[in-house]
Amino acid sequence: MHEDKERIPIWFFIGALVLTYGILIVCAGLYGLVHPPEPPVVLADWHAELWWGGLMIVLGAIYTVRFFPKKEVR
Repeated sequence: MHEDKERIPIWFFIGALVLTYGILIVCAGLYGLVHPPEPPVVLADWHAELWWGGLMIVLGAIYTVRFFPKKEVR
């Protein structure tokens, strides 16, 4: 009747989305290092964009690799 189709876990897409956002946030943080805002932002020395972006990249990569769709061998 119908062939069995492989299901892709939603966590794969969530991991890819978090990974993408992390890359964008790190890029914005690197831009902020090169071109600091005037007047300076409070606690700008902590570089929160780089920390949170890096954390999002790590978590997004873990989810993307862990839930990457694989062909099942029968």
